[in-house]
Amino acid sequence: MADEKSPDAGSCQCAPHSACCRIGPSMLASDLANLAGEAKSVLAAGADELHLDVMDGNFVPNITWGAPVIASLRKHTPEAFFDCHMMVARPSQWVADIAKAGGSRYTFHLEAVEGAEARDELDVAALCKLIQDHGMKVGCAIKPGTSFEAVAPFVALVDMVLVMTVEPGFGGQSFMPNMMPKVLALRTAHPALDIQVDGGLGMATIDAAAAAGANIIVAGSAVFKSEEKPVVIAQLRRGVERLGNGKEEEDCTPLPSLGEDGEWIQWG
Repeated sequence: MADEKSPDAGSCQCAPHSACCRIGPSMLASDLANLAGEAKSVLAAGADELHLDVMDGNFVPNITWGAPVIASLRKHTPEAFFDCHMMVARPSQWVADIAKAGGSRYTFHLEAVEGAEARDELDVAALCKLIQDHGMKVGCAIKPGTSFEAVAPFVALVDMVLVMTVEPGFGGQSFMPNMMPKVLALRTAHPALDIQVDGGLGMATIDAAAAAGANIIVAGSAVFKSEEKPVVIAQLRRGVERLGNGKEEEDCTPLPSLGEDGEWIQWG
């Protein structure tokens, strides 16, 4: 694990990169009794994708949902990009089901495939090929205790690396700034790579994540508990544009405004 001393936003500053910012609200933080409505609300507010946490009660000590729920949500959001974060002990077991349900990106945990915790029958290369063969993008997630060096050999096989900024399994945890050197190492080694961060992201932590080089931001409570979802999503995007892409303030995504009819106006 990275050094426990927490760096501030300025101590992990990447060189400007061209990786496009994407904001993915974590549906685990939504009103689960109104999953479709919540998904539509954040998509209308400017979200680029929906982050769907699949937990099996084995790899992590919690259970969420599986392919049937994802398939039901797909019927209500046919054009949405489904970012499926698979916190499961055997990721290869669920590839076909998630693809059939409508998954767009299948993010497996490296620890489930490589190392002491691994229980999957496939190795990383075979799992990546299986995911691709099922028409999905490939993501690889690493827990806080897994190093940059552990994932480095597999970066060429995947479309995205997810650096967890909390321990996986539950929402609402505090952001771990000591994960930022790991993000910076990935960004420095791979300037065009999609790097996702997940856990405790919001207005108070976006600058640290963006400065280190993260370009795909998963935010749960920060989005769903806000009465101004379009503003929050735009602010997160602006953080990546300023501190990651190196844009000037005036060149960043404009903040939305509230029209006279009470509807949000998205500029730009």
